[in-house]
This record gives sequence, C-alpha cells and structure tokens, in this order.
Amino acid sequence: MQKQNTLSARATMSLLGYISGFVDTLGFIALFGLFPAHITGNVVLLAASFADYRSGLLLKLLAIPVFIAAAIATRLYLIHHERRSRDASPHILIAEAALLAVFMAVALAATPFENQDGVATIATGLLAATAMAVQNTAARTFLNGLPPTTVMTGNLMQIIVDILDVMHSHGAVDAKRARLANLVPLLLSFSAGALCGAIGYLTIGFLALIAPILAALTLGLFARPHPATVA
Repeated sequence: MQKQNTLSARATMSLLGYISGFVDTLGFIALFGLFPAHITGNVVLLAASFADYRSGLLLKLLAIPVFIAAAIATRLYLIHHERRSRDASPHILIAEAALLAVFMAVALAATPFENQDGVATIATGLLAATAMAVQNTAARTFLNGLPPTTVMTGNLMQIIVDILDVMHSHGAVDAKRARLANLVPLLLSFSAGALCGAIGYLTIGFLALIAPILAALTLGLFARPHPATVA
C-alpha cells in the first residue's frame, strides 16, 4: 500500500510540474512576458517595465492581486468543506482544468492580440493566473506533502546538494537518494512541460493548452486526494 501511495504521489507531482512548466512557458511567449504560475517573477518584470517604460504594465500589475484573490477564494472553499469533513480536492483540480479551458477559449477568440494593454490580452492573462493560483493553493494545502511544483529553483538546488552528498557518502544517504528519486522526475516533468508549451504554441497556438487541461482533469478525476508525503 505504501508503495502504491508513493507511486501515486510521484505521478501527481510529475503532472503538476508538467502543467506548471507548460502554462508558464506558453504564457510568457504568448502574453508578452507574463508568468501565470511563477507570479512573483512578474514583480521583477513589473519593476523592469517601470524602469524602461515598456508596455504591458497593466497586465503584470493586475496579475498579482488577481492571483492572490483566486488563492484566497480557493482556500476559503477548502476550509468550508474541511470543516464538514468533506473532500474538496477533486473539485479544486477539476476547477483548474475548467479555468484552463476558459483561458484557452478566450485566447482563441481574442487572438491576434492588438496590443499588450488591450482588454482581451489582459482578460486572457488574468484567466491564466487564476488557474495557476488554484494549483498553487492546492500545492500548499491538500498536496502539501509534495515538493513545490511551480518554482523549480529550490528543487534544483536540493538536487545539486543531494547528488554531491550521495557521491561523497555524506549524511543520510538513503534519505537523499529517496528525495532524488522524487525531485529528478519532477524537474524533468517541469522541463518537458516548458518545452512542450513552447513547441505547442509555436505550432498550434493556444490549442496546445489541451495538454495541461487533460493533465489537470486526470488529476481531478483519478489522483488520490492526499498523496503520501515525499521528501
């Protein structure tokens, strides 16, 4: 049973990483440098835009409070169900799939975007940020036994440290090997998602979002709601 739970956790983690890499890369390419999943990255881009007077300021500025509001709404929904001992995790993951589907539909209807500050551009970008806020909230609540699936810097650093420690037989080597068995597939899945997001957008445009939509829907319908904790 423990082995099955671990496999389920790894599959969940990998799919979430794939979604994040895919949507973040596609969003960055298609939405004038917006990071839908790595929302704090937009703070840097926003500051840079102020510095050299670039367009696209409004989308990056609005993405931050919209992301926060979506995260708050998601958490309140979970609290409401948790207090009644109800499992709302499938609802959250299916909601992410639905938001990604709306993001795709609006993007397809609105393209080509006239400019970075147009209403259609902003609406599309905010839908992407909302969808990824839902995933980020899930990662910090009922999926909090998993490593971060949207920002890979910490995971990459941990991989580097653990590889060196294992190579030099330093510290709790077995635990570090186990952690590597989780983090390496996650990083590879995120990277694969980023590559697929770029190639997908360049070949079929926003229709490429079908891939992360199906991934999120699969998690909502079939993933275990409480994956086993992985280091």
